[in-house]
Amino acid sequence: MTDQTDVAATLPDPERRQRAGRGAHAAPEPERSGSFWKELPILLLVAFGLAFLVKTFLVQAFYIPSGSMQNTLEIGDRVLVSKVVYHLRPIERGDVVVFNGVDSFTPEVSIVEPTDPVGKVTDWFGRTFGFAPPSERDFVKRVIGVAGDHVVCCDAKARITVNGVALDETAYLYPGNAPSSEPFDVRVPEGKLWVMGDHRAASSDSRAHLGDPGGGFVPTDRVIGRAFAVVWPFQHAQVLEIPDTVAALTGGS
Repeated sequence: MTDQTDVAATLPDPERRQRAGRGAHAAPEPERSGSFWKELPILLLVAFGLAFLVKTFLVQAFYIPSGSMQNTLEIGDRVLVSKVVYHLRPIERGDVVVFNGVDSFTPEVSIVEPTDPVGKVTDWFGRTFGFAPPSERDFVKRVIGVAGDHVVCCDAKARITVNGVALDETAYLYPGNAPSSEPFDVRVPEGKLWVMGDHRAASSDSRAHLGDPGGGFVPTDRVIGRAFAVVWPFQHAQVLEIPDTVAALTGGS
């Protein structure tokens, strides 16, 4: 019987090199598999790091927990919030903003915060990507008045006026709602905003805090960012534009 070594020796040079190449490359396979599992924690750490940077400085997804902005935003909608836009331009009337209401607004929904480490990590992940409700101190409302504005409810036709100009709110006001059931007459201080929900009958907004120390105004430095798009569910997907009737307002009085 011919020895395998003898057979290999009789093969032409190209075939010997091909066999030798297959043998040389077959062994490291287990090492590559093991290397993947060793690198996985690093990959996850990098992914979480990038997500943290994006969430902190660029864009964050938010879950809408209440109906105070219906029909513009429905309960369960996920919106994208730009955190850089107000580094490029000031906050404008008509913007839909997310802000921290600590010391100025009372929670509209009650959210149980997890206490265990795993629950906190899961909760952070869910809030980062808009899978879970935000903190009960985070609110989403529409800006009606900015610093210097004189905002009044209501004129003879039951419309809110800003600097004496009546707002046509039909583009976003919840069907059947009055612009406001509570009268008010305010001048927005420097560094503050007057905000209202689109579903006025179901929104605890600036009107509900007129008697509080903050006077119902939201400090601009508490604004997290501008909600610019609904991305989930797909049937609600839309870009959140500033209504033309609000954008047409200029200056203060």
